[in-house]
Amino acid sequence: MSKFLIQGATGDFEVVIGLEVHAQVISNAKLFSGAATEFGAEPNAQVSLVDAAMPGMLPTINAECIRQAVRTGLALGAEINKFSVFDRKNYFYADLPQGYQISQFKHPIVGEGTITLDLGDGRSKDVGIERIHLEQDAGKSMHDQHPQYTYVDLNRSGVALMEIVSKPDMTSPEEAGAYLTKLRTILRYIGSCDGNMEQGSMRADVNVSVRRAGEPLGTRCEIKNVNSIRFVRQAIEYEAQRQVDIIEAGGKIDQETRLFDPGKGETRSMRSKEEAHDYRYFPDPDLLPIEFDEAFIDAARDSLPELPDEKKARFIEDLGLPDYNASVLVAEKESCDYFEDLIAALVKKTGKDAKAVGAKASNWVTGDLFGALNKAGKSVTESPVSAEQGADLLALIEDGTISGRIAKDVFEIMFDTSKDAGVIVEEKGLRQVSDTGEIEQIIDEVIAANPAQLEQYRAGKDKLIGFFVGQVMKATGGKANPGMVNKLLKPKLDG
Repeated sequence: MSKFLIQGATGDFEVVIGLEVHAQVISNAKLFSGAATEFGAEPNAQVSLVDAAMPGMLPTINAECIRQAVRTGLALGAEINKFSVFDRKNYFYADLPQGYQISQFKHPIVGEGTITLDLGDGRSKDVGIERIHLEQDAGKSMHDQHPQYTYVDLNRSGVALMEIVSKPDMTSPEEAGAYLTKLRTILRYIGSCDGNMEQGSMRADVNVSVRRAGEPLGTRCEIKNVNSIRFVRQAIEYEAQRQVDIIEAGGKIDQETRLFDPGKGETRSMRSKEEAHDYRYFPDPDLLPIEFDEAFIDAARDSLPELPDEKKARFIEDLGLPDYNASVLVAEKESCDYFEDLIAALVKKTGKDAKAVGAKASNWVTGDLFGALNKAGKSVTESPVSAEQGADLLALIEDGTISGRIAKDVFEIMFDTSKDAGVIVEEKGLRQVSDTGEIEQIIDEVIAANPAQLEQYRAGKDKLIGFFVGQVMKATGGKANPGMVNKLLKPKLDG
């Protein structure tokens, strides 16, 4: 794979990228209080006295959030630390009522792990996970509610976040995008985060630095709270070029925190970057260290579903799917669920084994179905054609009731009306003609009507057989069985 390089006037620069992903934990209550976590509630409707940092209110650890963090670590093949500590990270924001955030520093709940990126064309790359720690989210400052004042919504205050910190192993916007895509897929598969970047339940801090080949790591800048994969890629491209331009002009990179402006496609300075000592971390005196045994870890491991990489390997090995189709299908849990429901129904309807129908079914899902859904702006969960209905359609092709070409017309009607395939085939009279005598009669009529083409065929222009097949299909409105047409036509043409 060719390296991603920023071309400067004085030579090429490499880009070094690390990501800190904040993933909101799926749980009914917040990390240290019983307040609800549902998205979209009225401002300050889901705030307990603990979340509002009222005097004398003490936090209580939500065990489900701990379990979800451990499950996430296991899904990433990471080390699980049986001993971890919550710390106070001291800083002031208007939407952080305590004046500190309860987070983890020296003793995170999850240690090192690995994510394998799918880069297309059979390419892959391992990216290291440095750590995963739990922390509480801050509230939200609302600047658009009053011309002179900033309002604060504390609904998000205290919501559990997993901060998933990568090693600086990525070297291109493509790899960063693939990392976020794969991480989001894993989190959604195991149900520890919904991955909804638009709602802010998954967002990324992007660390970018540049260097000439062979030189030590450069000074990094952190781009905060980027909330889409596309914006992450754009931010990296802009920031890397900005740093190269500064270095080539004789300047130096200041370590700082920056924001990405999607409208302008550029980053801008927010504040100088803090170091760990600036936050004055110390163990939270209101919370005991977390300790659990191997049985807790085993129970978390047993709760994990089949993961995307495992599922992809099974699809290729057991169902005979092409690598591309398998990758597309496992990228979203909902797509995978639809495909597996389709296969189960198709096996039941046809009596064939899964491998015999797997590749054809995957072609239909990734081609016809996804194409129609994309055009309609729908997700697979909104599909007007259910997996059961899709299996009905494919079963009609398998048993010869309709041809593959007719199936495309039937599918269009199914997508528009949600009618079953069998109903449409009967209503429109689309059953495939497989009667030998009827097809032979049509073939004789087509040959008789095209003596010039017959003479050319017999003179050696073998490709004209396609012309005759087309004429027969046209005469039957596309309903003749193509296999039978080919079988009966050639002997007659050969004379």
